Amino acid sequence: MGNGKFAARKLKRDSKKLRWHDVNYTRRQLGLDIKSDPLEGAPSGRGIVLEKVGVEAKQPNSAIRKCVRVQLIKNGRQVTAFAVGDGAINFIDEHDEVTIEGIGGRMGRSKGDIPGVRFVVTKVNEVCLHEMVIGRKEKPRR
Repeated sequence: MGNGKFAARKLKRDSKKLRWHDVNYTRRQLGLDIKSDPLEGAPSGRGIVLEKVGVEAKQPNSAIRKCVRVQLIKNGRQVTAFAVGDGAINFIDEHDEVTIEGIGGRMGRSKGDIPGVRFVVTKVNEVCLHEMVIGRKEKPRR
């Protein structure tokens, strides 16, 4: 008569075991997204500019997107970050310290027509890049 309790227990046990077949559950439990993320789960990170690079836009667009290679201070990883704005790349020099953030693509991936670029430059030497582009602030001399 009392099979209901055992059946419920078996269901609970099986559903716990079968959860691991769900890719999202597995990645969340093992922390894979944080391990593979250069920023290690943080919203932004600081780094040193190694070089300026031009990345060609994907089809059907035709442009050279101005990006920078950045070496992160916290873990030494190198990432490519996009400089947003008309002439923004001119405010960024090699060996500058920049702050980068995620570009906003789904699941932390690249966005739009820029292949392989997952980050944007927000600050250069602790000054907002957008403010410099619109002419409100000058780049500090170090």
